[in-house]
Amino acid sequence: MKKYSPTGLLVTATFFLLVGGACSAQKKSAPAMMDAVISVKEVERIERTLAADDMMGRKVFTPGIDKAADFIAGEFKATGLQSWTNPGSFRQEFVMVRPKFISASALLDGISIEQKDIMAVTCQPKLVINQSSGFEKTFIKAGENLQAEARKMVRGNKNKLVLVDKSFANSFGNLSRLKSSMFKTNTSVVFILADTDPGVYSIEAVHEITEQKMANVVGILPGKSRKDEYVVFSGHYDHLGVGKPVNGDSIYNGANDDAAGVTGVIMLARYFQRLADNERTLVFAAFTAEEVGGFGSQYFSRQFDPQKVMAMFNIEMIGTESKWGKNSAYITGYEKTDMGSGLQKNLEGTGFTFYPDPYPAQQLFYRSDNATLARLGVPAHTISTAKMDGEPHYHKLSDQVETLDLENMTMIIKAIALSSRSIVAGKETPARVKVEELR
Repeated sequence: MKKYSPTGLLVTATFFLLVGGACSAQKKSAPAMMDAVISVKEVERIERTLAADDMMGRKVFTPGIDKAADFIAGEFKATGLQSWTNPGSFRQEFVMVRPKFISASALLDGISIEQKDIMAVTCQPKLVINQSSGFEKTFIKAGENLQAEARKMVRGNKNKLVLVDKSFANSFGNLSRLKSSMFKTNTSVVFILADTDPGVYSIEAVHEITEQKMANVVGILPGKSRKDEYVVFSGHYDHLGVGKPVNGDSIYNGANDDAAGVTGVIMLARYFQRLADNERTLVFAAFTAEEVGGFGSQYFSRQFDPQKVMAMFNIEMIGTESKWGKNSAYITGYEKTDMGSGLQKNLEGTGFTFYPDPYPAQQLFYRSDNATLARLGVPAHTISTAKMDGEPHYHKLSDQVETLDLENMTMIIKAIALSSRSIVAGKETPARVKVEELR
């Protein structure tokens, strides 16, 4: 016998088995609990708060984004989440560094090196090192992947002098890209194009350093039997801020992009906290700076051993119907792991369908906050309904709450909750992303 929940999600006996507990009473109460926790009323309250004019478009480095972060942190606290590594605060604070190159010089065994063959990745205005400075000396040899090896060096959090084989002369300058997304650190890595292993050296690099403070908002529900295995639910809370007035409106409210995703994260946190049966540790993250380079998710990804992250559900723009209508959403990078098919299996009988991304030409898998963890092998995907071949309000002043289908959005959040249960419970683990196949 088919039934329908108050929000229109098709429900069968399978639904009750998916969300129910061990006894009949629990099985009957689970759907009611879900409807009470993930309700249209609460979805609208959170959505309207995040997309309100007084948030001023939640642009990075503005009072509006700080106000949004405070609101999200308050919701996490009220839900009963624990903070991550900063006791008493849900803010995951970090500092971005913008270095402006001034000069560089080097002597290797008394031989002067041209400035163009020196690249220092450092947060120090004036870096001076020699063979007695304690820098680990290492090499990038001919035939290796220059960019990949260089990234490993920079992310290793160690002071290093890296001698780069001269076969990379034509591409050595591309290492400057490593300075485009630098997080403040006490370590430095110096790259020098050279075909020698110097015993004596002296190097100096001078930069003008600008610091910019940012913060993700992160809360956790510790797992019961698998505390060291993580499942991430995420969305980004930044948007475009204030622009030129059009018909008296200048605020980019970002109701769908991505107040909708963050609303979903908050609702899921409440739901799983009420269930209180997650075997794996659940991490709920609202990322900053997605719109300006994905820096929030990049910093977040460096706080984990990627092998311990079992799955990532990144939620982006779920406030409108998908191209298939209600009871549906799509998953970016569907073909890169078996996660999507596993989620769909958990939704059998509910009438809800997760489809593969219908816009492959737009490369959406690489354009949202899932990409950073996916590049580390994590089965990390974005769930969305945005019609990216013609979403009328995308990055426009008109992206306001009134353009959203809040009932359908509530259904999507419930579907994510149901579909993720086997992963949350530790009963299923999606296949890893094959990093070597990513562009």
